[in-house]
Amino acid sequence: PYVGADNRLDVEAMIAALAHLPKGDVVLLHACCHNPTGFDLTPRDWKRVLEVVKARELLPLIDFAYQGFGDGLEEDAWAVRLFATELPELLITSSCSKNFGLYRERTGALIVCAGDAEKLVDIRSQLASLARNLWSTPPAHGAAVVAQILGDDELKGLWQGELEGMRLRVASLRRGLVEALAPHGLSERFAHIAEQRGMFSYTGLSPLQVQRLREEFSVYMVGSGRANVAGLDASRLDQLADAIARVSL
Repeated sequence: PYVGADNRLDVEAMIAALAHLPKGDVVLLHACCHNPTGFDLTPRDWKRVLEVVKARELLPLIDFAYQGFGDGLEEDAWAVRLFATELPELLITSSCSKNFGLYRERTGALIVCAGDAEKLVDIRSQLASLARNLWSTPPAHGAAVVAQILGDDELKGLWQGELEGMRLRVASLRRGLVEALAPHGLSERFAHIAEQRGMFSYTGLSPLQVQRLREEFSVYMVGSGRANVAGLDASRLDQLADAIARVSL
């Protein structure tokens, strides 16, 4: 459980579910910009999750695909660093697909934290075997692009500035849509859209409402009501708000 029937983050239900997992299980967590919902945990929530992980001796696999799109490069790493500091074992998957725009290159890293160096040697040999069987020798173009950018102070600064611009754009679109819904009396109902982080949003729209948006207004999203906020046009938010109002009221 993560999102309740009221389309709000249900931390209590999530904590309760984690507390009943078998000891030693792997648990998948999103570091920031939760996909598909857009709802992120607060630092206080993360500390509660950490305590359950410790108590149940769970192995976290932290999906860190959207670093820089939530509250900033440093801010988005907060939970990852907390878990790395507090736990002897941790898996982190970091992606450059989004924050570097390298979707086709599938560039990123699997970071493994282990309790001691000897164990890490064993893990490394297993990962090398898996990599050999899965792809053997992957293309190096994407990794070379990232290395070039991060290894040059000027390029790194340009990248950080562009990434921050994208983050602020998405945040602005979220606020703008809620503001555009205000004249229709729907700003409170959809206030969560401005509170969410990242590219995606659980809007709270029903499958029937989504169908009407598609058929009557040519507004497209998946049946669950999950929308790609990054794909919105800032100049047409009023038009979108009007369509949402027509299927919601």
